[in-house]
Amino acid sequence: MSETKPVRGKRSLAPLAAGLFKWAVLGFFLAVALFPLLWLVLNSLKTNLELQASPFALPARPAFENYANAIAMAELPRLFLNSVVVAAGTVFLNLLVSSMAGFVLSRESWRGRDGVRTVLEAGVLVPIIAFMVPYFTLVTKLGLYDKLGTLVLVYAAINIPVSIFLVTSFMRSIPKELEEAAIIDGCGFFQRYSRMILPLSRSGLVTAGTFCFIFAWNEFVMAMLLTSSISSRTIQLGIRFFTSQFVTDYAGMFAAIVLSMLPSVVGYVFLHNKIIAGLTAGAVKG
Repeated sequence: MSETKPVRGKRSLAPLAAGLFKWAVLGFFLAVALFPLLWLVLNSLKTNLELQASPFALPARPAFENYANAIAMAELPRLFLNSVVVAAGTVFLNLLVSSMAGFVLSRESWRGRDGVRTVLEAGVLVPIIAFMVPYFTLVTKLGLYDKLGTLVLVYAAINIPVSIFLVTSFMRSIPKELEEAAIIDGCGFFQRYSRMILPLSRSGLVTAGTFCFIFAWNEFVMAMLLTSSISSRTIQLGIRFFTSQFVTDYAGMFAAIVLSMLPSVVGYVFLHNKIIAGLTAGAVKG
């Protein structure tokens, strides 16, 4: 009797088709994400005439002088330094407050804890534009208008709900047995926070700090509202200098945008592993 051989052709094609479809979808979204960035970089290397004549063509000659002109025209070094000071101060103040709040909300048991946490995290649902009038009124009444410290306070406050959500979720995933052992060894409240929970929450803090930094670096509306002089404005406001009533230097503007994007992109490239770990913290309980 002849043995019947199983037909493997159709079965072997199914995984291959699924794999091709998966990579096709991933390639499509990768192209959607990278095309605007590549288009921006290419147009920053063109002249204004080339940009208006053929915005999707390659530059005839890379115009690297656009970057030098952008730095000179918009006083980017001063604005860049202001943005660094504001972003660094915002991250430090935000993480200081959110880490202490996260420790109390995740590791301590007290009446009304869940309600307080819900109220704090509900701030994520409030649009930033709703804070414009209250913040402007408070800042002007307190005499804090047109100061870098004001932007630090405002940005840190706006990002507290998101940071508390991330840090609290990460701190809750730390085993309680470690804290119980520390209590047996004589650690007090502050020692448990500073010597044990805080070091173990590095991934969550890095995630919250990265989101806070990106917001402070890219924010435009509040900086425009609460500052008026070049000494206290950030790099995002410097991009406006390329637009006047009669003419717009698009090539220089694109070069300035590329320069302003570099810190955020570089920071994410080096910290993406910790960011992903912080975002997935608390997803699995056990």
